[in-house]
Amino acid sequence: MRQQRVRLERDGDIAVIVIDNPPINAGSAAVREGLMAAIATLKSDASLQGAVLIGAGNTFIAGSDLREFGQPLAEPQLPTVIKAIEDCSKPVVAALHGAALGGGFELALGCDARIAAPGTVVGLPEVTLGIIPGAGGTQRLPRIVGIPRAIAMICSGERVGSAAALAAGLIDAEAEGDLRAAAVGHARQLTGRKQRLRDRAVPAAGASAIADASAAALKAGKRRPQVQAAIDAIVATASVAIDDGLADERAVFQRLRVSREALALRHQFFAERDSAKHPTLEAAKPRDIRHIAVIGAGTMGSGIAIAALDAGYEVLLLEQEAAALERGATRIHEHYASRVKGGKINAAVAAACEARLTTSLDWPRIAEADLVIEAVFEELGVKQQVFQRIDALSRPGAVLASNTSYLDLDAIAAATSRPQDVIGLHFFSPANVMKLMEIVRGKASAPDALATGLAVGRKLKKLPVLTGNAFGFVGNRLYAAYRRQCEFMVEEGASPEQVDAALEAFGFAMGPFAVADLSGLDIAWRMRQAQVATRDPAARYVHIADRLCETGRLGRKTGAGYYRYPEGASRPQVDPAVAALIAKARSDKGIAPRELVAEEIQRLVMLTLVNEAALLLAEGVAERATDVDVVLVNGYGFPRWEGGPVFWARERGAEALRADLDELGALSGPGFVRGDVNQLLDTKA
Repeated sequence: MRQQRVRLERDGDIAVIVIDNPPINAGSAAVREGLMAAIATLKSDASLQGAVLIGAGNTFIAGSDLREFGQPLAEPQLPTVIKAIEDCSKPVVAALHGAALGGGFELALGCDARIAAPGTVVGLPEVTLGIIPGAGGTQRLPRIVGIPRAIAMICSGERVGSAAALAAGLIDAEAEGDLRAAAVGHARQLTGRKQRLRDRAVPAAGASAIADASAAALKAGKRRPQVQAAIDAIVATASVAIDDGLADERAVFQRLRVSREALALRHQFFAERDSAKHPTLEAAKPRDIRHIAVIGAGTMGSGIAIAALDAGYEVLLLEQEAAALERGATRIHEHYASRVKGGKINAAVAAACEARLTTSLDWPRIAEADLVIEAVFEELGVKQQVFQRIDALSRPGAVLASNTSYLDLDAIAAATSRPQDVIGLHFFSPANVMKLMEIVRGKASAPDALATGLAVGRKLKKLPVLTGNAFGFVGNRLYAAYRRQCEFMVEEGASPEQVDAALEAFGFAMGPFAVADLSGLDIAWRMRQAQVATRDPAARYVHIADRLCETGRLGRKTGAGYYRYPEGASRPQVDPAVAALIAKARSDKGIAPRELVAEEIQRLVMLTLVNEAALLLAEGVAERATDVDVVLVNGYGFPRWEGGPVFWARERGAEALRADLDELGALSGPGFVRGDVNQLLDTKA
């Protein structure tokens, strides 16, 4: 027997139906059963004139229980619950607080009115999980906001705050004071009346407005099938009876929820949720962080400062040279000015953020900071000198963090007298935009220092992933293996543009050679040079990228890298000089080029990432297998709808992977280290 998750309380003649399914009141089978029983009581009890639906704890219903989505859904399903509410002759008011998302918001749309506490967010994010709203969201929302706005909201998974929701008519009122009392009062005002959204007409919209909204949604949604399906369901509201529309919507939802893409997106959802769990740090209390010092006012340092300002921290931006500091301050000011101009934030918010910023050349002011983040040039000697200075000036107990992307954190920490306070905070560029943040554990890093890094990452609205200290940590180690395999394939016969096209077709935001040109070929060149002393001389090494750098082709910043970038050209251009350089490199090694098709390019890349993931897990650099998928999706443009290499490996299975890795080892040549993929296949890893 399922545990009771819904209880009915009475406030005079109003039933207060309380959903109590912690921690987020997910819309599970037990919740649906409880709601059906409560509505049945409401209908049969003559002393009750109406009802209020309200969530216990901190939220209404923040979504459905996604664990149910991979199996047959238990009855009653959500459309049945909503139909019972609509068919009940007595009014039902949804009292929203915290979040009303997905099925939770669909349930609210099925009620006669919606009252929300200030700060509540509402939305239908199903498309981001590979499905469409399946309990009337595509049919009822357009009846409030119209078809074009419904397309924009549903296809983006937009979350709307209570103030904007009130202005749009998504809620009927914001509660002043006690939410429950306000909702009960509203239910009494509705006594004897029903005001169902299903009975409203869909506001008229021009064909061009619908077409424009659809085109924008498809472009932003990468033309994924669930985006098109959502558009079709929403547009149908103008011409299809609501019961037919509801039936069609549900059929599409049921089909999509068991699709591979939906399974991959749910895998990523759970992987991101699990990445925040760290049993070894549960007892560690984060240090109090109010004031952050950022050392280095370049692009990365400025981005980190913006992220910290947005999160409400006091920020001190430090530099050694006045010109560099002025450029950083200007960059931050222009960022906020552009956000205001674009309507992303209001001027008062921007002014408050900038007011929390102090720029200075006075390094002793580091003593004011609770957290110091170094963001200087990626060279070990430079960072060690900076940390010696930080150590001398920082207050006792301050957390000292390096934004290094691949250097040895322990070697950096050794430059201080307090390695226990040193952690890595690896931001991804642009730091104020990218969600991923690697929290690097040094051998001496104190648990509370690491817990502080995780807490700050969450406050910055990042996805903080805990990693061990190894060259490149998780992300750049994976990317180095990926890039290396792509270089192998170019040496074997593929062209850079062929590899890029194959991987962009797979779903990567950009191919590896276009990315290399964008970030600068000299960055990876420096990394390779740093590894010369430790590289296995017998290991296969491709010299093509080095030759490009030696000729001054460093990417977009020099107008040429793997591609040419003529002034005024909108796209990179294939360069015959690169083809000639590659042909000579093959000839020097006696390599006869072979043909590689897109499918082989994609498969070899995935196998390389799977193998490297297994090595990272075995070495303790990655804490759990699924962290690999979180890192690649959120930091490196891996297509979210493909789940990640660990998801791919689990789909492929042990026997096929063993044969695949035999082939990968033979192609990769000397220096290939084979990982034990069995631990990736363990779903508990």
